[in-house]
Amino acid sequence: MRPKPPSIHHLSVLLLILLLPGGCGWFSRSKPLSAGPTSEAVREAEAKRQAAAPQPPAGGPPPPAAARAPDSRRDAPDVLDRVIAVVNNDVITLSELQDSLAFYLYETKETVKPGEEEALKQRLLNRMIDSRLQLQEAGRDQIAVEDAEVNEQLADVMRRVNAKTQEEFEQIVKAQGLTLEGVKKRVKEQVLVQKVIRRKVQLRISVTEQEIEKYFLENREKLETGLSYHARHILFAPSPPGGEAAWDAARARAEEVWTKVRAGEDFAGLARRHSEDSTAGDGGDLGALKQGELAADLEGQILRMRPGDASAPYRSRLGFHIFKLEWKEGLTGETLTQAKQQIRDILFRQKYAARLEAWLAEIRKRAIIEIRL
Repeated sequence: MRPKPPSIHHLSVLLLILLLPGGCGWFSRSKPLSAGPTSEAVREAEAKRQAAAPQPPAGGPPPPAAARAPDSRRDAPDVLDRVIAVVNNDVITLSELQDSLAFYLYETKETVKPGEEEALKQRLLNRMIDSRLQLQEAGRDQIAVEDAEVNEQLADVMRRVNAKTQEEFEQIVKAQGLTLEGVKKRVKEQVLVQKVIRRKVQLRISVTEQEIEKYFLENREKLETGLSYHARHILFAPSPPGGEAAWDAARARAEEVWTKVRAGEDFAGLARRHSEDSTAGDGGDLGALKQGELAADLEGQILRMRPGDASAPYRSRLGFHIFKLEWKEGLTGETLTQAKQQIRDILFRQKYAARLEAWLAEIRKRAIIEIRL
């Protein structure tokens, strides 16, 4: 049975996996470099290209037209390609940037507004430069990649493009004009970048218990969002609403009942007799609520109490409330452990981003970069 042809989804996912991470513009075309003044790296690249072209035998006639290297002056697509950046001894071409731009737009579904394309190209080029610098760092540190590591990454790519067999994966690769060896080379570069970042960035980051505790205390309310609590209330609404005298009367009724609450009378019974809210028949029961469900000002009054406590009359836009907290969940035991692990992850990501940015700035500062975009 012949395998099914690769779907557009499979092809786009494959290119996205191999092209966008790191912004390397990996599927570069082998085209002649433009003429004109060049740096040493560009001259080396041009010399290699010319050396690879067929040469006529010494003293003999020139080779037939089919054997000659294409004339770049007549080959319009080749003329369009040129070096747009030199990164130490490496070059980035216009076609590589165009590839990155095309797939970036495909993935994000963005529409570039007039006048914004150049700024987007510059951002993508900067990402490509960063990727080249990272690969060069891996080379300087003599970081090695084992075949098993490449095969593991390739297996992941195969899963992501839903290729069930090696044959099916090769068909998807060939449909894009690529070779399996080329894909393996790019996957190897991905592994190299991962390894050099691990050595230069990840392994140099630590999060201390003191930092976790500080973050916990500063962000406890946010971390507790979603935890449950159970409360009751007694409402005294101004009637008619709007008049100051009505608000004064509501306050007076609230103060009178508050005295009874402090004296130890049953809160639910007082709510049934005095509350002017629809929950009066249930003893003022608000039920079990999750933090964030009630209005922030009312919830703040409730959660600042300890279970069993009642609050003094509090004025809201509805009237005066007396609250009682029956119970509330806290960050203890397993929930506290999970919260601290969440904090550790947050702090690690923050430090990782800062360290990666600093390291990229450091290797950029040491590099010789020439941009011709």
